[in-house]
Amino acid sequence: MLPADLRTAEAEALAAVQAALGAEARGLWTVELRFEGLRIAPVALRLLAALTPQRPDLRLLFPDAGATALAKRDAPDQAAQISGIGDLLRLQQADGGSEGPLILVAPTPADYDEVERLCAQHRGPVVMINGRLEDAAVGIGTVARERRKGFLSGWQSAYALIPTGDGALRRAYPDDWQLYRLDPDGYRYVTRFDSKPDGEQQLEALEAAHRG
Repeated sequence: MLPADLRTAEAEALAAVQAALGAEARGLWTVELRFEGLRIAPVALRLLAALTPQRPDLRLLFPDAGATALAKRDAPDQAAQISGIGDLLRLQQADGGSEGPLILVAPTPADYDEVERLCAQHRGPVVMINGRLEDAAVGIGTVARERRKGFLSGWQSAYALIPTGDGALRRAYPDDWQLYRLDPDGYRYVTRFDSKPDGEQQLEALEAAHRG
């Protein structure tokens, strides 16, 4: 069943992240809330606050200094847990890495190299919220294939709520991916998948549901 609003989705994401962090000591996990116009920093700060009682060594990382400063201003009580990706990289080089969970907030293809280095040196789990590390400009060729085969293929979905043209995809770890169809009276469950379905798989499932 799809969540009715953002706060319900956040509660689902929190439960899924907690389950994911408990499952693997060094896992790479994603959280995707792909809604146009969504300000992801407040969502990340609420997730940080909710996870901190169980994970006091948790850190929230932003790709740039401006976003880091804004987050510290908006959440002064959590400022000690908030830093930039570059800041933590410098600390890692000084002390050989860290172990507490990390939450990366919306890194882009421009941050790919830093994120890859950060994760390689980090000894604990990493959760990436609304990241887009794959660059469409290098979608074809050796560089893209190497990235997909290597670092990018190591990420697993902890939580996803992704609108599509005809409906929505949802995944809450450890459950399967679920596909929903948008009907005139709302969203209707269609089917589930073991792994994230591509566009063709979604279309086939929707067409089969219409025929059925």
